[in-house]
Amino acid sequence: MIKYTSVKQLSIAEFEMPFETKLDSGNRWVVLSQIVPWDKFANLYYRNMSSGKGTPAIDARIVLGTIIIKHLLKLDDRGVIEIIQENPYMQYFLGLKGFTSTPVFDPSLLVTIRKRLNIELFESLTEELIKKALPKEEQAQKEDSKDDSDSGDTDPSTHTTDSSPQNKGKLQLDATVADADIQYPTDLDLLNDSREKSEELIDFLCQHLELKKKPRTYRKVARKEFLNVSKKKKKSKREIRRAIRLQINYLKRNLRNIDTLLANHLQDRIPFNKRQYKYFLVIRHLLSQQEEMFNNKTHSCEHRIVSIHQPHVRPIVRGKAKAKVEFGAKINVSLQNGFARIDRADWEAFNEGCDLQAQVERYKKLFGHYPELLQVDQIYLTRVNRTWLKERGIRYTGKPLGRKPTKTKKTASQIKQERKELAERNQIEGKFGQGKNGYNLNHIRARLSRTSLSWIAAIFFIMNLIRSSKGLFLSVLMKCYNKWKLFLFFESERVPIYNFHCQVA
Repeated sequence: MIKYTSVKQLSIAEFEMPFETKLDSGNRWVVLSQIVPWDKFANLYYRNMSSGKGTPAIDARIVLGTIIIKHLLKLDDRGVIEIIQENPYMQYFLGLKGFTSTPVFDPSLLVTIRKRLNIELFESLTEELIKKALPKEEQAQKEDSKDDSDSGDTDPSTHTTDSSPQNKGKLQLDATVADADIQYPTDLDLLNDSREKSEELIDFLCQHLELKKKPRTYRKVARKEFLNVSKKKKKSKREIRRAIRLQINYLKRNLRNIDTLLANHLQDRIPFNKRQYKYFLVIRHLLSQQEEMFNNKTHSCEHRIVSIHQPHVRPIVRGKAKAKVEFGAKINVSLQNGFARIDRADWEAFNEGCDLQAQVERYKKLFGHYPELLQVDQIYLTRVNRTWLKERGIRYTGKPLGRKPTKTKKTASQIKQERKELAERNQIEGKFGQGKNGYNLNHIRARLSRTSLSWIAAIFFIMNLIRSSKGLFLSVLMKCYNKWKLFLFFESERVPIYNFHCQVA
């Protein structure tokens, strides 16, 4: 059942505080509450809920506000509930009528909330922030372009270089990896974790079947063999290969014991719960992958599992100086006017150059026109993409194909302009650095695939919210500056003027 309080019904004067104190209107949470598109989020959040049936849901403003506070302050699920319980400004930010010392909801519900919040929902909120940041003239032009596209020809083949003066703005594209919070995977560690988990499943089956004698697992010997190698600072390839072979044999024995117990005693159903059955399937698949790599003497295979607790995580080869391989979701991001949008998120490795055309079309759908300049890495500039961009009159940064021309020489101003445009692409690298250093984008602590993607989308929405708040701050600052110039003018003309007060968060 839907339960929501519109943002229009809330004011800072109505917020009840103990000891007859009042909230400061310049506080950061009060200012931030004026920027967040609460009503838009409520419409998206409640679209699959019944308006009159079921238990009343948590207020959508409380849900979104808690997510914002959590990622803005880099808190865990319990910590964010406790800090809201202590801070009246945060409670006003959540839309409460007065200060209360009771928790807004149980921290365990944040897992369910993250399952409901997907990337599309946060991207819709980001579009609302971008629309608010657009000047009124650009909004009017966008509406006109929409009307023309609805009534005119929309065939993409009709786009020529004659339409290049209509292109406006700059679009930057790049990809990165949002690292998952997992142990660095090695074959020996993965096999040891799988063996220990299989022993837990055997113990559960023996307890469920009330067996007096357990099958042999050699768990003490296997543990000793693992520690003898893992504790060494320097391990030879021969020692590692021998340890992997032993762990594979121990794990195969455990899985055979599980199959025997299930076949002899339980023909009707498997007594594992959903979590145990998932581990059982993951361990079996991991064993087949490890046997394949061991026999072929390789260290890679298709859809390789690097964590039995998060089997959806894949190794992404990036070739960075810090780490050649990263483990997490690969995301393709577009940046315009400081606002970052996730165009694609996938756990499998992909070529980001294949998404260029879709990303440019998404820019046109939002702003009503193509970008004038596309600032991308060399991997995006395939022959197909270069031809596609040229047909639409979109300039792009990057080296041209073929040999260097010997006759045509560029002027100093042209070279300076090209270097400047090429250096501006570092802005999207800085956005990735902001997410990883400021909001733990490289430390995703969610366990499920859906909740991890929701965690990533929430971080990008927080960064866009901060970008929007900076725009509000600059607009307020310009208003104050204009008033101050007006005051100086009247003061110089010796004309009395009213006093004004400007408060900036």
